[in-house]
Amino acid sequence: MAKAKITTVFYCQSCGYESSKWMGQCPGCKEWNTFVEEKINIKTAVSSSSSRSGHETGKPLKLSEIALNDEERMSTHMKELNRVLGGGIVPGSLILVGGDPGIGKSTLLLQVCRNMAQDNRKVLYISGEESLRQIKLRANRIGEFGENLFLLCETDLGVIEETIRHIMPDITIIDSIQTVYNADVSSAPGSVSQVREATNVFLQIAKGLGVSVFIVGHVTKEGTVAGPRVLEHMVDTVLYFEGDRHASYRILRGVKNRFGSTNEIGVFEMQEKGLIEVANPSEFMLDGKPEGASGSIVSCSMEGSRPILIEIQALVCHTNFGFPRRQAIGTDFNRLNLLMAVLEKRLGLQMSDCDAYVNLAGGMKITEPAIDLGIAMAVASSFKNRPINDKIAAFGEIGLSGEVRGVSMIEQRINEAAKMGFTTCVIPKVCVKQLKSMENIKIIGVSSVQDAIDLI
Repeated sequence: MAKAKITTVFYCQSCGYESSKWMGQCPGCKEWNTFVEEKINIKTAVSSSSSRSGHETGKPLKLSEIALNDEERMSTHMKELNRVLGGGIVPGSLILVGGDPGIGKSTLLLQVCRNMAQDNRKVLYISGEESLRQIKLRANRIGEFGENLFLLCETDLGVIEETIRHIMPDITIIDSIQTVYNADVSSAPGSVSQVREATNVFLQIAKGLGVSVFIVGHVTKEGTVAGPRVLEHMVDTVLYFEGDRHASYRILRGVKNRFGSTNEIGVFEMQEKGLIEVANPSEFMLDGKPEGASGSIVSCSMEGSRPILIEIQALVCHTNFGFPRRQAIGTDFNRLNLLMAVLEKRLGLQMSDCDAYVNLAGGMKITEPAIDLGIAMAVASSFKNRPINDKIAAFGEIGLSGEVRGVSMIEQRINEAAKMGFTTCVIPKVCVKQLKSMENIKIIGVSSVQDAIDLI
């Protein structure tokens, strides 16, 4: 019998860094007080050498000798989800889905199970947080399910692995990875060792059996998946659910994707019967836009290949304190300070004694520099209390000298604005010569932020 000894190691809960002693600051991620003590079993060298001798070593192959199977992706019958995944589910892929509690992760995956089961795909849904009765109640609210959906409430990794190998489903859902535990690991479920061990087993199942595995991961207060960062490195795709759980909209964003673009997003609306796809996000984001109000303008951001119109709102008012307040919701706070400094230096707008608030309506989070011109025009409009024409859209990057720089995919942005009924687009002057003739919309090219503010 193989001998084993128990030793104590310390893991960083943030990044998974391993150390033989406790440290206040992690050398890997520089976080403080994140090390936890865990006991692990280490086999002796005799056991390790015997196990290696019994394992068949792999033979390296030439690139030309590797055969490719032209397998089609499995469609989820949800266009927004297919877009984020890169066209559908790749057989044998490992997908991590993260998001805040109550955001709709389990609801989305249960809808995927329903669509795939109706498509004669064998689906296994494994839950470690809900009973079979609870899942049945949620399924009745979503709709009718096919006969190819199997449910299992289990947290033991050994039982889960045996069940998957016995049923051999096309798709497996693990809800969630923090509840799964390996009996051979002494640490508690959800710890660094347990999460890493469970993910490694599911990775072997996905690649070895060709089963597509969805893993639900809890998130921390910072918005990242709880557990070691190595979890995101092991999987093929990482999807994040964004949005306010108390609002109806949900945004599914691809953070990592080995089979497609990482810039695509999918927009959903939470309704009584589950998540409903939003085919036109621009119309959804502009719903309720005020007319004739100062400090409001529409800009356009590119999310992958999709242009989305966003309403930028700004409020500038005199402060009652000696230190003015700045706040940005949905965009970079430091970028707001930079743009306000440009307005003060290049245009002479004295806002040093004013509070400034900028909000991207609809709950979107955008850091693309293309919305700089919209932010600057909204701040100046609120400061001067002069409304901007409701049919004007503006996009462009602003430099420290006050110049307006060009942006990519200018035609797609203008076409999206024209489709939504806008009659004028304020764009960088350097981009005007790249355009073909635009008949349905007026184009105004500006070379500096001064030219854009003069339009207000």
